[in-house]
Amino acid sequence: MNPLFHVTASALSIALVALPVHAGQMPPPAQVSPGNAPVSRDAVQQESAGGIGYADIADLVLSAPVIADATVRSTAKIKPAEAPNLAPGLVRLYVEVDVTALIRGADGLPPRIGYLLDVAPDSAGRVPKFKKARVLIFARPVPGAVNQVQLIAPDAQLDWTPTADARARKIARDALASDAPPVITGIGNAFHVAGALPGEGETQIFLTTADQRPVSLSVLRRPGEQPRWAVALSEIVDESAAPPAPETLLWYRMACALPPTLPERSTGSLEAADATIAREDYAYVLAALGPCGRTRKV
Repeated sequence: MNPLFHVTASALSIALVALPVHAGQMPPPAQVSPGNAPVSRDAVQQESAGGIGYADIADLVLSAPVIADATVRSTAKIKPAEAPNLAPGLVRLYVEVDVTALIRGADGLPPRIGYLLDVAPDSAGRVPKFKKARVLIFARPVPGAVNQVQLIAPDAQLDWTPTADARARKIARDALASDAPPVITGIGNAFHVAGALPGEGETQIFLTTADQRPVSLSVLRRPGEQPRWAVALSEIVDESAAPPAPETLLWYRMACALPPTLPERSTGSLEAADATIAREDYAYVLAALGPCGRTRKV
């Protein structure tokens, strides 16, 4: 290894591992720390083969101020003695990539950037080889080092695939749209009003959000029919309200944030029979949404 590069990588290792999250940046799902589970080449290939899911990519996109499509130019091992907090059995690499396209980044990126990546050797002790691999990286800038970034999580370098690229770009656009759905933080009050006929009624469940914007669920029951449900992003539930389409930001906000059962406090003002129906209707909504599908540890 070139001695000059060796010294530079060592200093960079200390700077990037210690870099805090800055004010105004959304905190990452998992802090960048060598103590977190490392990314391995096998894991990356498995994600690419199976197609990393919408929720996993959304977690990364929504936490990363910098997202880039890039090609790995080179990797270099950093000596364990010069890699602070490196977990036993892992290898720290300094990765240089050529940026093909900037998906997100308010201040832009130079054509070539570098970052640190902790990896797990395979069963034979071989370190993954990433040279010439096309990757998606989810990162944050390093203050004072325009050509360096810090991955937001140990698994924030993904193999590039058309599906992953398209999902990342769409989520980034949707998150910046003027009508982007709010971050859901929990469940508020629930109400149920019985209809004139047996089995008829309507349940309304209010959700809490990070910016106090109104979001509510409504479930309409009619005798002999399947329940119909919708989500409203305003104070009024009108005819335009409908369930969220799968693999949309609103679907993700709900499927990955709603608790598995309706909290007792949400039905505290209801009669026992109405509370039971409200809980059933909430379970119906969750079943209709389907699982979040998240596989990353956040």
